[in-house]
Amino acid sequence: MPMATRDVARELDQLAESALSVEALMTLIVGRLQERLPHYDWVGFYMVETGRLPGDQAMLVLGPYVGAPTPHARIPLDQGICGAAASSGATIVVDDVASDPRYLSCSVETKSEIVVPVRVRDKVVGELDIDSHTPAAFTADDRRLVEHCAALVGRYLEKTGA
Repeated sequence: MPMATRDVARELDQLAESALSVEALMTLIVGRLQERLPHYDWVGFYMVETGRLPGDQAMLVLGPYVGAPTPHARIPLDQGICGAAASSGATIVVDDVASDPRYLSCSVETKSEIVVPVRVRDKVVGELDIDSHTPAAFTADDRRLVEHCAALVGRYLEKTGA
């Protein structure tokens, strides 16, 4: 990782040690990422909510985020880039959201997106979603940083049983 992303990762590692809740940790992560990386225009967590009744569909539910309000506070797992990442358990980087039919439009300004699953013991429990107004904004270093942040949340959830 270049110095900037390495420094952010180190800061977040230190903050994670003193986080009082997973909500607080996620709030710290989204704030720090947007503050330190200017091409991260919208940064937010979605958490998987399983159906409460038989036949209910699992959904991604918006958690802490920074950026413009989104109309997508709840996303079915079979919809959008976010749903695809959660369903597949794989990081998805989209350099041009206009060319991806899965994209659920949040803002006409969004040009690229990265979505990284949050896992606890190999089970996807959420994801970290970042939008940029810059086409092809996310490098391999960005991917490593965002995957590191998602892993921090996964480890916190596993450690605390939250």
